[in-house]
Amino acid sequence: GANYWNRLIGFTVGSVNFIIWLLLPLVYVSQFITSLLNKKKERSVLSRSDFSAMTEIGLRHGVFEKEESKIIQNLLRFDTIRAKDIMTPRTVVIAADDEETIDSFYEEHHDLHFSRIPLYSDHIDQISGFFLKNDMLASLIQDRGKEPLKNLRRDITIVNEQMAVPDLFNKLMEKREHIALVVDEFGGMAGLVTMEDVIETLLGMEIMDELDNIEDMQKLARSNWEDRARKMGILPPNDPEAQEE
Repeated sequence: GANYWNRLIGFTVGSVNFIIWLLLPLVYVSQFITSLLNKKKERSVLSRSDFSAMTEIGLRHGVFEKEESKIIQNLLRFDTIRAKDIMTPRTVVIAADDEETIDSFYEEHHDLHFSRIPLYSDHIDQISGFFLKNDMLASLIQDRGKEPLKNLRRDITIVNEQMAVPDLFNKLMEKREHIALVVDEFGGMAGLVTMEDVIETLLGMEIMDELDNIEDMQKLARSNWEDRARKMGILPPNDPEAQEE
């Protein structure tokens, strides 16, 4: 080869080019298979069920406290829960006519514990916004009691009843709101949902609104929520803690 390289170069180059052409499809196939394998390696080999099982093991071995385990389990189910599952249903929502005067509403509901009250026009299905109890009290101090409640109106965020709770949380955070109107597929009012409802769902407990002396807008709504929560696995059946609340 060293003596006859000049004569062999043409044959060698031709042979190499032929081999490259012959093997090129195999190279492409190999690259494709390799890319698929790499993608699979990048994916997590652990499912939500695996994380849930590890949480249970961690609870048994004392790695997690009971409440910590509950929060992790709730977080793993978070994206399967919809706004309609945690809202206060329309049938138990307390709302005010936006044409009613501040004085009139206060006289009738002076002991109302809710910090945010929905406003409607003509009919409760036509929610136009909400007002803050603090704004109402400030208006009374300023001798504006003859004004209609609509003068205190604030815009209300509207969400679909099928919205996943993580998306609902992000929307409320983005708009810096604590309350949203939940509508059904036809655009009608289905209920109301608050940031407190979202956090309660995550923590598996009831929290206090900043001005409330009770733990929910309606005991009936909370009872309904607990029933739905048990069906979804957020609360175990006949949870003694849930019954005590």
